[in-house]
Amino acid sequence: MFESLFQSFEDTSDPSQGADRIASLRAELARLGLDGFIVPRADKQQNEYVPASEERLAWLTGFTGSAGLAVVFKDRVALFVDGRYTLQVREQVDLAVVTPVALAETSPDKWLSQNLSAGAKLGYDPWLHTPGQIERFEKSAATAGAELVAVEPNPIDAIWRDRPAPPQGRVSRHLLRLAGESSQSKLARIANALGKADMLLVSDPHAVAWTFNIRGNDVAHTPLPLCFALIPKEGAPRLYVDPAKLDDDIRAYLTEFATLVEPERLESDIADLGAAKKQVLFDAATAPEKLTKILKDAGGGVEVGQDPIALMKARKNKAELEGTRRAHLRDAIAMVRFLHWFDAEAPKGKLTEIDAARALETFRRKSRKLKDVSFPTISAAGPNSAIPHYRVTNSSNRKIGKGIFLVDSGAQYEDGTTDITRTIAIGKPTAEMRDRYTRVLKGNIAISRAVFPKGTSGAQIDALARNPLWQAGLDFDHGTGHGVGAYLSVHEGPQRIAKTGTTPLESGMIISNEPGYYKAGDFGIRIENLVVVEPRKIKGGERDMLGFETITLVPIDTRLIDLKLLDVDEQRWFNAYHARVRQALWPYLEGDVRKWLKAATKPLGK
Repeated sequence: MFESLFQSFEDTSDPSQGADRIASLRAELARLGLDGFIVPRADKQQNEYVPASEERLAWLTGFTGSAGLAVVFKDRVALFVDGRYTLQVREQVDLAVVTPVALAETSPDKWLSQNLSAGAKLGYDPWLHTPGQIERFEKSAATAGAELVAVEPNPIDAIWRDRPAPPQGRVSRHLLRLAGESSQSKLARIANALGKADMLLVSDPHAVAWTFNIRGNDVAHTPLPLCFALIPKEGAPRLYVDPAKLDDDIRAYLTEFATLVEPERLESDIADLGAAKKQVLFDAATAPEKLTKILKDAGGGVEVGQDPIALMKARKNKAELEGTRRAHLRDAIAMVRFLHWFDAEAPKGKLTEIDAARALETFRRKSRKLKDVSFPTISAAGPNSAIPHYRVTNSSNRKIGKGIFLVDSGAQYEDGTTDITRTIAIGKPTAEMRDRYTRVLKGNIAISRAVFPKGTSGAQIDALARNPLWQAGLDFDHGTGHGVGAYLSVHEGPQRIAKTGTTPLESGMIISNEPGYYKAGDFGIRIENLVVVEPRKIKGGERDMLGFETITLVPIDTRLIDLKLLDVDEQRWFNAYHARVRQALWPYLEGDVRKWLKAATKPLGK
């Protein structure tokens, strides 16, 4: 029916392989004299999406979530996952061999301090952990009287016979009209932000891409070039990139202001900096412990902190915001055409979750500007919608019947990144569904209408989204919002709206607004728009204030609303939002799609 370019629905998880692969790893650990090994879901730069060659946790256990960590002992395997994956992990691993552990209840370092045996040697790959992670694990090992041992090469690589080759995606230039600032200007700002450090090791490839105004093709869904950089206070930066990824044009562009270096030289260059007694700043979130140890052992000064690029990148400039708004308008047109199509087809009872995901991608592709989906589409019917990070596969694919359908999706366009969730009623929803949906909607509206003083963090406003659910004794186990990049990652930090969101929100930041509710085995609800932090003038106010501009322009299903639960101000905001959606999209639609939009955005109460 529809052909997908970007999303695979292949069943990559195979629990039946877990026992044999874990047994092989245990044999390799015994050969190395190790009693256990830590297996993170990570690559050298702590990316959310990693190349196939780095999917060691998935290969070993079958678990394919975007975050997780396993500890393999001689007699047991503990697999730590967060609240997004508590259901998924049990479906993907061999529970006779692997024991899932909820991160909300027990951290890996606490578990290790309680389960390591005195005298045990626990191995880890120093390229796949940050210094902070290793510091915590070392404390746990010391508490138990055990020893943490760095191991190279990774012992999993010795048993992974058909391991894919590392990626060699082509690097491309991100044009100045889209970036809004030259790389030379960004580099000058970064150099001025280094404080006492002589230079910055840029380990986050998103930061590399932003700084050098380049994009890549090394991982799925995010246009990343996997490379490192060294940015000094004075002089040209060094970009450690595989030359096979560069054509003549991009090489000429980069060599105007940077020195291109083969990645194999990074370790020796770090050692040389150490010998020269240089102070290097490493990003606490993404720097591999391996590099900090090389510098320290060579005599250099190690400073581990926040990469200053993270906040610079989070504060979008005028060109980035204009591009993002164009991308959202384009994406909204595709979404509305999809929703019109879905409303016509779903009641027939023949659609599957994969059909819907493929159709949505097809509507986006019709713009001829789609680069990729920004993450695998969550196309979830009935009980699957209760799994917050559900990923439809050929084996899980479900027919879409009466009840609730949740679609969480996004797109990568050269001028912006989108992320949107809509929950759709098929047939007559139950009173419980309408109650929960309306409470989620109230939370979404509360964030949309929030006004707050400069310096306010996401943690301070997170409760606004949860309060309508709390009043009914309900909640959700994920953050309310994450940062979003400009033709970069759909999940960007450090800004977020969550109980743990400590970074103050600043003008120009893009954040998702996505409260939800999930009834396991029955249905799930999430309503997500993207918002931009913007200044707000309040008559008579004494403080610098901020608020949110909603940039997602897609109708929110009114068939699930219990109008009695919305107050007058909430209804007013909702009707104004729908009027804005209708006005923005009307010129780009035609015929039956226009009629659908008019009905979908009809004011509440009329």
